[in-house]
Amino acid sequence: MRVLVTGGAGFIGSHVVDVLITAGRVPVVLDTEPRGHHHPDVPWYQGDVRDPEAVERALAGVDAVCHQAAMVGLGNGFSDAVEYVSRNDLGTAVLLEAMARLDIRRLVLAGSMVVYGEGRYTCPEHGTVRPGPRAPQALDAGRFEPPCPRCGRDLEPGLVGEDAPLDPRNVYATTKLAQEHLAAAWARAEGARAISLRYHNVYGERMPRDTPYAGVASFFRSALERGEAPRVFEDGAQRRDFVHVTDVAAANLAALDALETRPRGTLRAYNTGSGDPHTVGEMATALADAFGGPAPRLTGEYRLGDVRHITASSSRLREELGWRPRVGFAEGMTRFAADPLRPAEPVRSPR
Repeated sequence: MRVLVTGGAGFIGSHVVDVLITAGRVPVVLDTEPRGHHHPDVPWYQGDVRDPEAVERALAGVDAVCHQAAMVGLGNGFSDAVEYVSRNDLGTAVLLEAMARLDIRRLVLAGSMVVYGEGRYTCPEHGTVRPGPRAPQALDAGRFEPPCPRCGRDLEPGLVGEDAPLDPRNVYATTKLAQEHLAAAWARAEGARAISLRYHNVYGERMPRDTPYAGVASFFRSALERGEAPRVFEDGAQRRDFVHVTDVAAANLAALDALETRPRGTLRAYNTGSGDPHTVGEMATALADAFGGPAPRLTGEYRLGDVRHITASSSRLREELGWRPRVGFAEGMTRFAADPLRPAEPVRSPR
C-alpha cells in the first residue's frame, strides 16, 4: 500500500512515516519542509497542501492518505484566525478535491479532542450536564472549575465518548471540526471511507520547541531545558489525557487497516488517548522529576479559550480496531525528559 502522509516531516507525521515503513507500507511525504535529515528513500514532495499542483503530484499512484498537515495549538487568540482556516480547512478541501478527482477513497484524518469543548461532567443532582464556557470574571477570581449550569454545584469530570455533543470553543477547535465535516461530505459524495482519530494530548520525541502552537508538554520541556521551572496555568488541576506519539502513530496504522472493511460513504471518529488521565500539574511534576530540573510553579494565569477538563474514553478504538497504548505515563515522561525537541518553526503565509 502506498500512503501519502501530509505533514510527514512534522511531529506526529514523521512518526507515522516511521511506523508505515516498519509495517512494510510505502509512505510518500508532502510537506513544506525540504527532506533534510529525513528518510532518504521515501518519496518526498516539498509543497503546501493548499497548492493543488503540489497535492496532485504527491497523490500520483497513492492508495490512501494520512492527513496530518495542520496548524495546531491554541495560538494567539483571534489574531491568527485566517491562517488557521487557510491551513486547516482550505488545505483539507484542496486535498479532498484532488482525491475525488483521482479516485483515491481512503482517508485517515488527524482529528482532535478539542472538538468537544469541555469534557463530560456529572452533577450529583442533575446527572450528566454540559457546562458553558467559563466566565472571565470567575477565572480572574481563581474559580476555575465549571459549575453545574442548572444548580451551580461542583461537578465531577469523567471520560468523554465519541458521541458526546461537539462544542468547539476556539478558532483551532472550530477548524478541526470543519475538517471532519469536509471529510464526511467527501466520503458521502464519493462513496469513500474516512476515519478521524481525535488525538488527545500527544507528546514525545520531535515535539517542536517553545512556540504559541506547541502543546503544554513542549512548553514544560523547553522551560526545563533552559533551567527554568515549568509555569503551570490555573491551579494545575486541569485533567488531560497524555498519549505518547508512538502510540498515536500506531493508531494511524490500525485505522488504515480498518478502512479496508469500513462501509463506503462514511466517516467514523475515534478518541485516541491513553485512557489514563492526569492533571497538568502532575504531568509537570513528573517531567521535572525525570529531567532533574526545578519544581513546577503555579501561576494562576489562564487562557480564555482553554477548557478545564477533557479526558478520553478510547474504548471504541480499542474494541473496534484492536489498538492498545504501549507507553505508560511514567515511562513516557521519563523518555520525554531525554527526548530531543525540534526547532520552533516560523508560521508561513499562504502562497
